[in-house]
Amino acid sequence: MKTIFNKLVVLGALAGVAASLSGCFPLAAGGALMTGFVVTDRRTSGALVEDQGIELKASNRIRDTLGEKVHVNVVSYNRKVLLTGEAPNPQDKERVADLVRDIENVTTTWNEIGVMPITSLSERSSDIIISGRIKAELLDTKDLISNAFKITVERGVVFVMGRITPRESKRVASLVSGVTGVKKVVLVHEPISEDELARLQPSPAPK
Repeated sequence: MKTIFNKLVVLGALAGVAASLSGCFPLAAGGALMTGFVVTDRRTSGALVEDQGIELKASNRIRDTLGEKVHVNVVSYNRKVLLTGEAPNPQDKERVADLVRDIENVTTTWNEIGVMPITSLSERSSDIIISGRIKAELLDTKDLISNAFKITVERGVVFVMGRITPRESKRVASLVSGVTGVKKVVLVHEPISEDELARLQPSPAPK
């Protein structure tokens, strides 16, 4: 049953390849794909709205300033921004980061853009397949809440964002590192305590 389920998730990811690769700067542009849903999101509703605004503003600024010189994925989680993709030189890489840092509400910027030629569509498709595999594994894991993690895959490197405990970060790193195609796992999360996690859990419905 697990094998069939995993295949369905990967097929679903493949179905989104064309849509993901056709736009210049969607919320997960190019090869990067994220998992994470509002239902059990550990951000406040205000932070969630701000993150969406940050991603849109950043993508527009990068496109308007650098056009097709760079391929950049912008992911904001709790006002902390992860930048991945490719830039032709260190100056353009830093220029992207400067554009994002100036956006209102951005508190932290992780600049993981590679100084290298822009990746091909086939390379980005491979990242989408890896993302599908990771999502399947998270959904099938009983001791992790899959929606608590926001996953970005770039050239086989997996970036994990979220508000997660040390226990969860260790567990998810171990899980993701074993997924076929993953070259490296990078944790760019916001650490929280087990007590804080307990406070974030939704209250049980009254009987």
